[in-house]
Amino acid sequence: MAKIDKRIELYIGRSADFAKPILAHILELVHTACPDVEEAMKWSFPCFMYKGSILCSMAAFKHHCAFGFWLESKMKDPNKILSRGKEREGMGHLGKLTSVKDFPSDKIMISYIKEAMALIDKGEKISKAKPAAKTPLKVPAYFKEALSKNSKALDTFENFSPSQKKEYVNWVTEAKTEATKVKRLKTAIQWMSEGKIRHWKYVKAKKG
Repeated sequence: MAKIDKRIELYIGRSADFAKPILAHILELVHTACPDVEEAMKWSFPCFMYKGSILCSMAAFKHHCAFGFWLESKMKDPNKILSRGKEREGMGHLGKLTSVKDFPSDKIMISYIKEAMALIDKGEKISKAKPAAKTPLKVPAYFKEALSKNSKALDTFENFSPSQKKEYVNWVTEAKTEATKVKRLKTAIQWMSEGKIRHWKYVKAKKG
């Protein structure tokens, strides 16, 4: 049995005149395809839940509406109606909807909603992207050479955290002129010989 969220009715009522029939059409399609749908508001726009998972969502903007499937990336799209990759416009998977005429037939829409339901029934989840591998910090030869000539600075640098090392290296290498680079390197070596981090001036002194 469907679960109604009155906030969706209010959302549709507050939307622009062009958007109201579009949102109402989506609402009807979802309830027709999924009698057990649960309405909800997430991220300030209407979402439709099925068995505790997000099935699809809709939203109204100033000049268009959007509709999307949560598991769109796993859907087959036999009718080629889903906007994907570079062709995708905004947050929706049907492009920018400005009229009910922009929708595929009700039969196609219902079949897609049922496919999304079947994916949830199978326990499909959105694949989390693997975190990008961290690129090792490249310390220029001239930077290493300058450190090798000052044992205190070298010791400080070697005991820095990766982020602290990066702050010094980037500060020097991102200098726009050779003169500025030389000046910054000299200052960096001096500060590190004193055991200072790159932004030591902004560290508040601890109260005794």
